Amino acid sequence: MTDITIAKLASEDRAAWGHLFRGYLDFYETSRDDAALTHTWEAFARDDVMHALGAKVDGRLVGIAHFLTHASTTAADVCYLQDLFTAPEARGRGVARTLIDAVSDAARARGCSRVYWLTHESNATARRLYDRVATDSGFIRYQIAL
Repeated sequence: MTDITIAKLASEDRAAWGHLFRGYLDFYETSRDDAALTHTWEAFARDDVMHALGAKVDGRLVGIAHFLTHASTTAADVCYLQDLFTAPEARGRGVARTLIDAVSDAARARGCSRVYWLTHESNATARRLYDRVATDSGFIRYQIAL
């Protein structure tokens, strides 16, 4: 297995993070302008509300995970894994699973009772991993665009 190093994103990761995050956005057929990406990066740098971890193999950033914690009415605080993306050339090597484990560890350290995330029903590749590491809660998401 490849040695995967997980750490908070650092200033020197900005360009590689941007490339990976744009890949994530492309996958979900959405986009953000440069100002929005800068705003998001600055929020990760503050590391107070939104958090970001990076996975590196041989010193190269090949995966990212973005998460936040929030209160819950039915349990102790919970952790939302908002974005998870692995570079196509690094898939199948344990990068995503290692990032999920790292987010879970961070959530546990913050006293969270669970980690949860969403994915599109058509994301069969990711769902194979998710079905091995988590439980499908059966909830269906609704949203209102504002």
